[in-house]
Parts: sequence; C-alpha cells; structure tokens
Amino acid sequence: MTHLSVNLNAVAMLRNRRSVPWPSVTGIARIALDAGADGITVHPRPDERHIRRTDVFELVSLLRQDYAGREFNIEGYPTEDFLTLVERAAPDQVTFVPDDPLQSTSDHGWNIEANRAVLTPAIERMKTAGGAGRASRRAARDGRCGAGGRAQCALGAGRPAGQCRP
Repeated sequence: MTHLSVNLNAVAMLRNRRSVPWPSVTGIARIALDAGADGITVHPRPDERHIRRTDVFELVSLLRQDYAGREFNIEGYPTEDFLTLVERAAPDQVTFVPDDPLQSTSDHGWNIEANRAVLTPAIERMKTAGGAGRASRRAARDGRCGAGGRAQCALGAGRPAGQCRP
C-alpha cells in the first residue's frame, strides 16, 4: 500500500512559468523517491499548465527503470484524451477527479450517484486497460463515509481516494 505519493504538479507549474527547463520534474521525482516516497502523482490537464504529456512518459521511464515497485498515479477528469493517455502510460493507479478544465485546482470530489454515467464506462475501460489485477482504479469522491463509499464500491472503482470525514 502506498503511504506517500508526491504530487509534482506545483513543480511542473513553476517550470512552465519560465523559459528554462528547471526545476526538472523527473529530477524532483528522483529526490522524492530517494527520500522514501512510495510513489509519484501527476494531474495532466488539457492545457498542460502543470504536467505535460511528455512529463508523463519521462516519469514512466524513470519509475520503471530506476524505481521498480514504486507507484505511479495519474489523476484527471475522464475525457477521451485523458483515458487514451492513461492507456498509453499504463500507470499503477488512476484517480478520476471531477474538475472542470478551467478550474485552477481540484477542490471537490465526485457526486458518484449523479455521475454514474460518466464514471462507470471510464472505470470499466481502465480496468480493461490495466489487465487483471495490475492496476488500481479509483474515483476521488466527496470525503464522507457511508453512502459515497458504498456507491464507489458498487461502481467497482477499487480503493477510495482520500480520508473519510464526517
């Protein structure tokens, strides 16, 4: 089980604000993993204001070559482009988040019942892409225990994202 997955979006955002290639997303990932992080998380957005698609594949190479057994989590809204990216990258985990492309950051979880028509086919597609038992798929939900957790399990999304709160 992953206890600490370091999100590299802020590193990428800082890099993208400059016309130089630093800070290096893969360099910071290496530092985090060498320091004991269990995994790396990225959230590529359609406008690439944080993580770029090229970063995703550079991180895949880094993790597979130098940090086998560490988890790679890609989070994002399940658009066709996102699902295709995930299929190509084959991360250990995918986390679906209900963010609008115009949002500056994710600030809420899914209302799973209201979004079942979006989530069910995306989860099934990711299960197929991940192979039998290879990848964990989850849907970030509003962090309330009870009905939301049961709904997530009913969708077959795997382990819940985040901590439950009353």
